[in-house]
Amino acid sequence: MGRAVIVFHTIGDDMIAFHGTPDEGLLGQAVSHGCVRMRNEDILAMYDIVRRGTPVSVVP
Repeated sequence: MGRAVIVFHTIGDDMIAFHGTPDEGLLGQAVSHGCVRMRNEDILAMYDIVRRGTPVSVVP
């Protein structure tokens, strides 16, 4: 996982989140368990903007 995490769904101990990645070369590949991986600089910018309770819709 990268430098910041924004969890938007939990099921028991499992979570789905936006998060940074230490390996940007893997972005766009199916290597996570449902999370939305981002460049660390982008998740840090988003972390400063998004507030707790902000609604999230994931649309395929």
